[in-house]
Amino acid sequence: MNGLKTNKSINSLNLFIILFLCIGVLNLSAEDSKYKIYEDIKKIPAKKAALVLGTAKYVSKGKQNYFYTYRIQAAVKLWKAKKIDAIVVSGDKSDHYDEVTNMYRDLIKAGVPSQYITKDYFGYRTFDSIVRAKEVFDLDDYIIVSQKFHLNRALYLAQEKGQKAIGFAAKVIEGSKAFKKMEEREELAQIKAFLDINILMTKPKVLGVKIKVNYRN
Repeated sequence: MNGLKTNKSINSLNLFIILFLCIGVLNLSAEDSKYKIYEDIKKIPAKKAALVLGTAKYVSKGKQNYFYTYRIQAAVKLWKAKKIDAIVVSGDKSDHYDEVTNMYRDLIKAGVPSQYITKDYFGYRTFDSIVRAKEVFDLDDYIIVSQKFHLNRALYLAQEKGQKAIGFAAKVIEGSKAFKKMEEREELAQIKAFLDINILMTKPKVLGVKIKVNYRN
């Protein structure tokens, strides 16, 4: 009987955890109206800087990753429209690819002066990029650049960390295989984000010293 009661208690606890996670993630997913996400360059307010969240430039067989391409295009739009005076590119650097240097080079090719682009090589995850934006680069009231489905999570993290970030949505190709795959991945990432904030009290893998961001006069 004691074993049966223990099993029931464990099952009840597991059910509670599952329900807790479901409620949290549903709230996170339904917060579009709470987070300020803009798609029109004319309507987005000007801020001091933009944080461009990294992704690989290429997918399998050397094919270019359009999520990457459209994020670069969105950041360039913000710069040319004088909506921002600096850009921080944040992503992962590994032996196989370097998200940050690719973004840096492609922004320069598109006309953004190199002195106004700051590199963050320790944005291993969206969580790390958001926390480091404020703790390392002193960004607070700024623009996050990514696709809309990703911005929802990024802005949730920013808000939970006391930041005043808004989002500028890069283009997507809805209905594509890549889009559907990213949406499925995002569902799991949202659970992890909720856990990082509410349960695990996660810290970034790397913080380190402050890094100065250069702003256009």
